[in-house]
Amino acid sequence: MSKEIYKLHPISAVINFVKGLKELIIPIGIIFLSRFLNRSEELNFWTDLLPILIIGVPVIFYLFSGIIKWWTFIYWFEEDELRVEYGLFIKKKRYIPFERIQSLNYKEGIFHQIFGLVQVMVETAGSTDGKPEVELTAVKKDEAKRIEVQMYKSKNQKSNLDYLGNAKEGEFISEPLSESIHKMSNKDLLILATTSNSIGVVLAGIAAVVGQFSEYIPYDLIFEELSLFVQFGVVIILFTIIVGLLLAWLLSIGLTFLSYYDFSVMKESDKVIVTRGLLEKKKVTIPLNRIQAIKIVENPLRQLFGFASVIIESAGGAAGEKEKKMTLFPLIKKKQLIPILNDLFPNFELEVDIVRPPKKAKTFFYRMDFIWLIPVIALCMYFYYPYGLLSMLLIIPVILLGIWRFKTAGLAIRNNQLMIVYRRISRITFLVEKKRIQVVMRKQSFFQKRKKLASIQATVMSGITGATAIASHLDEVETNTVLDWIEHKRLS
Repeated sequence: MSKEIYKLHPISAVINFVKGLKELIIPIGIIFLSRFLNRSEELNFWTDLLPILIIGVPVIFYLFSGIIKWWTFIYWFEEDELRVEYGLFIKKKRYIPFERIQSLNYKEGIFHQIFGLVQVMVETAGSTDGKPEVELTAVKKDEAKRIEVQMYKSKNQKSNLDYLGNAKEGEFISEPLSESIHKMSNKDLLILATTSNSIGVVLAGIAAVVGQFSEYIPYDLIFEELSLFVQFGVVIILFTIIVGLLLAWLLSIGLTFLSYYDFSVMKESDKVIVTRGLLEKKKVTIPLNRIQAIKIVENPLRQLFGFASVIIESAGGAAGEKEKKMTLFPLIKKKQLIPILNDLFPNFELEVDIVRPPKKAKTFFYRMDFIWLIPVIALCMYFYYPYGLLSMLLIIPVILLGIWRFKTAGLAIRNNQLMIVYRRISRITFLVEKKRIQVVMRKQSFFQKRKKLASIQATVMSGITGATAIASHLDEVETNTVLDWIEHKRLS
């Protein structure tokens, strides 16, 4: 195998530098804001120099760190391995056998797209913390293709796939056969953006920024301005709140649109390939044998119009992804989903009858909510009497939501498959094969025991704590059936 040495593109030094600068955005913002608020005070030499040092030292560090990593980083192919070496004073080496590589994932940021480059993330069976085994910050696309070719050559050298095994460097390499599974239309993308919960992320981000700057925010001045603003009346205040929420919603639409633009799913032999993104393009490869469970999620609005999203729980996650879960379909019609999932996962049966909780379990789905609801109502009635009496109306939606959960919940066992259906706000269908289940737990409280009810919980490997689904308040006979079913797995 070739021992030619390859290097990263020089722009990788800039990319690593910019990554470091992202961590300094909040500290730099705080320093500039504090100097702006204190601009009327007389500053001496040291008060002028200190902010420059606080900002300058990390900036210089990240700059030289990015340059050194680019300058010292090399990789090559030898003895059916991808070999990487980097570091100036402390040399680090990684030798990764191609047979251990589970997937090659790609990302194209703005700098990558300008120079026709790509970031390559190498995921192996040992990549269990969400980080890739090796990350090539910026290489040309044909060089990224070379890595893929070398991997296929190594894995298939004893097979009949001679179009890879006999390929010479520089020659055209045929792609493994791939099949288009799903491509999101612009209409579906618009529906996804307008019905997503990204507005919560936007508001949480705003709250986090405000929290970072809270020490420097002139609250007295703000409260004074608000007191004057309140005099304009409730209508003006409500209008302002609505406008603010509308702007946050529009921003969330934009973020979702950029993230899921040109979303498509391909199937390639034993892998699923997901591509998405506009400003930052991502291509993630998910080996089917690492998928532990499937979640079909239907929030109330999407369920009303027959849409759902599909999330997969993976044993190792996707390289570069923070979570061990991956959105396989962010939005898809239920009638289109069933044949697609049957094609991807032939071992699963989606259309099965589920066992639901008995009628005597109905109150269990909402009476625990009264533990927090009664104190809230009591406080509202005490401090805001008589208007606080209206808080008693909260009982109605809490009971209705509990009844809705009761009508949704259930489970089904079909051959080697367990299906659990439950609802928080969204309806979730959890599908898992028996061999993927790590733990099954039967829970029964004192009150459940009196009614001969119990809950069953299944956990699969995903992340640190695993992914869990629970079927609540079923007849205890049904939960015992699940335990017998899983016990048969151990004995067989």
